[in-house]
Amino acid sequence: MRIFTVLCLWVIPFTVTLADSLQVGDPAPDFSLPASDGKTYSLEDFRGQQAVVIAWYPRAFTSGCTIECKSLAENGHLIREYDVRYFMASVDPLEDNIGFAKETGADFPLLSDASKKVATAYGVLNRLGFANRHTIYIDANGTVQKIDTDVNPTTSAQDMAANLGALGVAKR
Repeated sequence: MRIFTVLCLWVIPFTVTLADSLQVGDPAPDFSLPASDGKTYSLEDFRGQQAVVIAWYPRAFTSGCTIECKSLAENGHLIREYDVRYFMASVDPLEDNIGFAKETGADFPLLSDASKKVATAYGVLNRLGFANRHTIYIDANGTVQKIDTDVNPTTSAQDMAANLGALGVAKR
C-alpha cells in the first residue's frame, strides 16, 4: 500500500494541466497552426461562419490516439452533418502528424503545435509536455461552449456528433 501511495503522489501531479484557466463561456484563444493537409488554420478563419471543434490528443502513433483518429476518420460523416470544422491537435512535430494522418486514413486536418503555446493557452498541456485528451467545442462567435475532459477514443466521433447536437450546432 505504501508503494502505491508513493507512486500516486508522484504520478498525479504530472497529469494535471499547466493552465486550467480556460472555461466554458470564455473567448477561445486564437491560433494559427500548420496541419497535416499542408495548410495553416487559424480560429479567426471561422469566426462568424462556423463552429470549431479541436480534439487534443497526447501523441501520434500511440494506441489510444490511433483509435481516436480512426474513429473520427471512419465516422466523420456523423460530424459533417453539422456546420462545423473539426480538427485533432497535438504538440507533435508536423512531420509526425502528416505520417499519422496517412497511417490512420484521417480525412480531416491534424494540427501541430510544436511550440506548445496553443496547448498551454487552451489548458491542455500537462507537465510531461504532452496534450491531455480533451475536446474543445467553440461556437461560430469564438466562444468556448464545452470542454470535454472525459473523451473515449473508441466512440470519439459519435460522442462529438452527440455533443454538437446537444450544443445546438446547426445541421448542414
